[in-house]
Amino acid sequence: MKNKYCIIMAGGIGSRFWPMSTADRPKQFLDILGTGKTLLQQTFLRFAKVCPKKNIFIVTNSQYKALVMEQLRIKEHQVISEPLRRNTAPCIAYASYKIKALNPDAMVVVSPSDHLILDEDSFCDIISIAFKKAEEENALITLGIKPSRPDTGYGYIQFDNIKANKKEKVRRVKTFTEKPDLNIAKKFLESGDFYWNSGIFIWSNKTIISALGKYLPDITSLFQSAENHYNTPKEEKHISTIYERCKNVSIDYGVMEKAEKVFVVLSDFGWSDLGTWGSLYDNQEKTKEKNAIVGKQVYVHDSQNCIINAPDDKLMILQGLNDYIVVDANNTLLVCKKEDEQKIKQMVVNIQSKNKA
Repeated sequence: MKNKYCIIMAGGIGSRFWPMSTADRPKQFLDILGTGKTLLQQTFLRFAKVCPKKNIFIVTNSQYKALVMEQLRIKEHQVISEPLRRNTAPCIAYASYKIKALNPDAMVVVSPSDHLILDEDSFCDIISIAFKKAEEENALITLGIKPSRPDTGYGYIQFDNIKANKKEKVRRVKTFTEKPDLNIAKKFLESGDFYWNSGIFIWSNKTIISALGKYLPDITSLFQSAENHYNTPKEEKHISTIYERCKNVSIDYGVMEKAEKVFVVLSDFGWSDLGTWGSLYDNQEKTKEKNAIVGKQVYVHDSQNCIINAPDDKLMILQGLNDYIVVDANNTLLVCKKEDEQKIKQMVVNIQSKNKA
């Protein structure tokens, strides 16, 4: 247990959950499911079942460090502050070098901070399987989620589907595909050898640092240059310089799609990345009219299939809506057709541009 570590990535701004999620308090710091715990808190407690709490590190933008400390009972050194947003490869490289300085034999699981896991016991079992494989093979492991529909919002992993190996949960990865169109997504489901890419990774710290050095040498050399300063007072100054020079690249594109020894653990534990209001709707309890409602004073008439979110002290009365998103938060009201929710991100950009003009 002492060699098991977790890196939780919590630096995103969650613009698709606007107006509830804002740049000042993104969705990972919100209780969007109405459980009494934020998504970050739920994620932290989930991983506390598979590794010691003291070995869980939160990587976030420096502006959110205080929020992390407010929501989690952890030591200050467990919050890794990025001065700039540079995607997941630099984020993972930074955390990996910090962990290397603490424990060169570390085994690491990396996860976003804003996912929903319904069956946490099965999830913990899968993580254990992945840790074992990563240690035995010096391999890079990702978790694949059994798809329930031809979703175009997820990346897909194609795996080795040899018939003699049907019961084996761990398969060698053949290809990664980013967000296909609907026709291709349907073919993926029909083939039976494609799973959704969860964005959750497991490996030994030595293996990922070696892979970063091979496939992203420019990024690796930057973080390697600060090797004598991690977990010291000089770290912040060096990291600030590194991030200014560091390119923006994802770990999927930069490493996983290029590496040779990559495996996927086939998983089915009730997963959602909660990336949109629609995915939140899919995972909430609903009324007999198929409305998902958060708010103590929401009254709905002649309305179906809506997702409605309002503060408990706000009286909201809706009539005659079908398939709508209605959100009242942060002195802002959003009313949007569910089918148009992908436009919300651009709406936010347009509003910000007009306000700056």
